[in-house]
Amino acid sequence: MSSTLELIRERLAALEPEHVALEDDSAAHAGHAGARDGGHYNLTIVSARFAGLNRVARHRLVYQTLGELMQTRIHALAIQALGPDEI
Repeated sequence: MSSTLELIRERLAALEPEHVALEDDSAAHAGHAGARDGGHYNLTIVSARFAGLNRVARHRLVYQTLGELMQTRIHALAIQALGPDEI
């Protein structure tokens, strides 16, 4: 079975990212009620797909791309989504 980090990276490939930095921050949330149902992650992603989109639309695109992982393996996801011209 693939790790959640691997699954997230596989799904995010659909956004053709120029850069992905993904950190598992779950250990810092041990004992938190939601931590049993999924992990806590920090994501920085750079993709041309975000050009012209506002922050909310970018986050929605990431959530849509991750699909059911957001309801099963991911409890919390902090997202920094940037276009190539923003780095």
